Amino acid sequence: MREHRWETQATLSFDDILSVAGKLRQLGLTSIHEDKEIIGYIEEWEVDHPQRIQVLAPWPTEDVTLLHLLDNWQGDFFLLAGHYHSIFQTHQSVNTYCSLAHPWRMTQPLTTLLPEAWLWLGFRHTHGFIRVRVHTTEVITPGETLAKPRDRFWLTDRENAFRTAIQILDLPIEVTQKGARVLLQTDRTDTPLFCSWPDAFGPCQFEFNSPDPFEFLVPASQLAATYQGQPANLRVYLTGFPEPALLDFTGIAPNPRFMYRCSIHCTLSDMPELLQLLEPQGRVYASLAEFQTDYLLPEGKDVAAIVGLVGTNGDFRLEIRLNQCPLPHQATEQWLEELVGHPLIYAPLPAFP
Repeated sequence: MREHRWETQATLSFDDILSVAGKLRQLGLTSIHEDKEIIGYIEEWEVDHPQRIQVLAPWPTEDVTLLHLLDNWQGDFFLLAGHYHSIFQTHQSVNTYCSLAHPWRMTQPLTTLLPEAWLWLGFRHTHGFIRVRVHTTEVITPGETLAKPRDRFWLTDRENAFRTAIQILDLPIEVTQKGARVLLQTDRTDTPLFCSWPDAFGPCQFEFNSPDPFEFLVPASQLAATYQGQPANLRVYLTGFPEPALLDFTGIAPNPRFMYRCSIHCTLSDMPELLQLLEPQGRVYASLAEFQTDYLLPEGKDVAAIVGLVGTNGDFRLEIRLNQCPLPHQATEQWLEELVGHPLIYAPLPAFP
C-alpha cells in the first residue's frame, strides 16, 4: 500500500545507525542487534556483467532478479517483447519470470495523477499478464481523508485513467466507484484480476492474467504507443534463471545496462561490507524496528511504523515509513525527529518502475 516516508537529511555513519537502534531499545522497542540475522534487500545494483552476482556467494540470497536497462530506447515494443518471450520459452520453469516495463501517457487533463504511467507485460510458467500502474501527485494513504469536493477529483482522475488503459488494452474490466473508492471488477472466470498498491481512493495498480501468454502482446504494444515513439527508458526483469540462460538474454537489445535486485540473509553487522561490495552504485535496505505508534505516542492515532537503514554511495541514512500519520503532517515529522535524534526530510518512494 501507499506509505508516508521520511529519511535523514544528512548521511550517517554505521555507528550512528547502531546508536539509533540502541536508543529505540531503550525506549522499549524491539530493535535489531548487530549479530542478529536479518533479511536485507539489495536494489538498483548496477554491474558490468551478470556474473558479478557471485560476490554475494557468502550469503544466502532469494528472489534474485537481473534487470536489463534499455536507455533511450526507440523501436517496436511488440518485436522486443516477442524476442524476450522466445528465449523465456526455451528456459522457462515453475520458478522463472520475465516482464518488460514501458511508460505510457494520458492526454486528458489530470489534477491528482501524473500524465506518465507505466505498464508491465509479463510471462510466467503457466500464464501471461499485463500490469498497469498510475502515479499520484501526493500520497494519501488508506484510511486518510480529504475534504469535499477535493476528494471527487481523486476519484474521477483514477477512474478515467484506468478506463483509458482498459479501453486501449481491450480488457473485460469494469471500473466503478463504490464507497468513495474506485473499484475494478471482471466477469471473466478463467483469469484472475489483482488490484494492489492502494491509497485512500482505491488501487493505483491492477494486474490481469491470462492462460494464453500471447494474449497481451498486441494490446500492450498499443498502450506503449501512447508514448508516441519518444525515447523511453525501459526495464526488463528476469527472475529465477540460471547463468547460461541469462547470457542468452543479453543479445536481444544492443548494449543493455545490467542491474540486480534480491533479498539477502545476513546480520546487521554485515551491512558495511555489503555496501562496499555494491559500489559504485547500489542500495541495501534493512529494518531496524517495527512497532505501533501508540506505544510511544498514546495521544496520536495508532499506526504502523518501520524504522530502517538505507545504504547507498558508501553512506547510510535512516528511513521511516508510516501507513498513516499519527498526528498532523508537520507534527508527525517533529515527533519522528525527536524519536531518532536526526533531522528528517519527507521523501516518498518513487512509483516507477
